[in-house]
Amino acid sequence: MTISVAQAQLFFLALTRILAVLIHVPVLGGRAVPNQIKIALGVLVTIAMAGVALPGAPLPPDAPAMAPLTLGGAIGRELIIGTLAGFAAVLTFGAAQTAGELMGLGSGFASGRVFNPAFADTGSALDQFFLIIATLLFVITNGHHLALLALRQTFVAAPLAGPLDLLLTGGGLERLAVMTGQLFAAGVLLAAPILGATLMADVVLALLSRVAPQVHVFFLGMPLKVGLGLGVLALGLGLTLPQLSNFMDQVGARMLWLVGN
Repeated sequence: MTISVAQAQLFFLALTRILAVLIHVPVLGGRAVPNQIKIALGVLVTIAMAGVALPGAPLPPDAPAMAPLTLGGAIGRELIIGTLAGFAAVLTFGAAQTAGELMGLGSGFASGRVFNPAFADTGSALDQFFLIIATLLFVITNGHHLALLALRQTFVAAPLAGPLDLLLTGGGLERLAVMTGQLFAAGVLLAAPILGATLMADVVLALLSRVAPQVHVFFLGMPLKVGLGLGVLALGLGLTLPQLSNFMDQVGARMLWLVGN
């Protein structure tokens, strides 16, 4: 079987978009996954999606090869689309990480920072806990399957080698800003019970310091807020997990929404 230069260019464009998405999904191609595995997975996914990605392109398989300047612009467009779609997964996991970080700041767990291999930065114990729970829920609810299906659908919503102004007319940047604000607010709402409980504890300790100045409020408040944070977390986990599961279940829909579908 003979593969023309135009077909090879279209395959490379599809691979560029798929890799740009996969490197942003922690389960499929996060920072903890070796680059060789990411490239191999990207090639396999591109071959599996060739029936959807390549025929939907404006250029037929027997068309002449694209000029270098045109090919460079097409590669940049696919990088933007893939990064925009993959960033939906980053924001979703970031909402869980934000909730854990805020809980750690209020309850005192932020003082013990540990390395997070998924995001290549440090975080508190609650930050790690919520990120692990989010990853488990993402796999249990078949979020990785939905993400791959959404990635497949992006080639229908935004075919290969399409117009470069697709993202501007589709309002991709505006949708990204809206989604960022919504998911950040969702992370704050997840952390609201512990933040409220620790705020009440701070108020009580402040009143106690005024009534009994001889009491060392700082040393009394640290274990008190840690225990209070763990207690509120345990009591509210039954309400938090369904909301977090809903976030993970909507990763694919957010990916499509960002690319304008």
